[in-house]
Amino acid sequence: MGAIAGIVATAPMTLAMRYLHERLPPERGYPLPPRELVERSFLKRLGPSGDMTIIAHFLYGAAAGAIFAGLWRRPRLVTGAAYGAGVWAASYLGWIPAVSLLRSAHRHPMERNLLMLGVHLVWGSCLAASLTEMDRSSRQAFSPGRAADAPHARRRTPRRLLAHRLTSRFR
Repeated sequence: MGAIAGIVATAPMTLAMRYLHERLPPERGYPLPPRELVERSFLKRLGPSGDMTIIAHFLYGAAAGAIFAGLWRRPRLVTGAAYGAGVWAASYLGWIPAVSLLRSAHRHPMERNLLMLGVHLVWGSCLAASLTEMDRSSRQAFSPGRAADAPHARRRTPRRLLAHRLTSRFR
């Protein structure tokens, strides 16, 4: 469930990234870190950079979402937002510079850091909301019980229907 919620949350995050990226000053409008990461990794050999960026971005969201779901069963929005900020920090201040893919975020322009931190807050909030909704739906709208719309055991199949019509005419 966490991986699904992570994918779901990555969609509004991506929308926010695109929207905010368009508003950066021209000198700061170069590709955002997910694209830079693909360009500096083995992923660029697997396909067009734009496509690979989207695939990697959503898979990373799924993986981080799965971890989150393992930590919090019923998270609140603030928990999700804090987790999103933590994912940003662990990534852009932690493992990404540690493996020399990008410089540490403290060396990136402030506008770009604010953009990336903000969209991670969006992602984390949407992640928590998605997990909460899936949990509620599984217990309520999709809960176990008698399926009233299921066909009855004595439902008339085409063969039974034909037999019924034929025999009812001769009665």
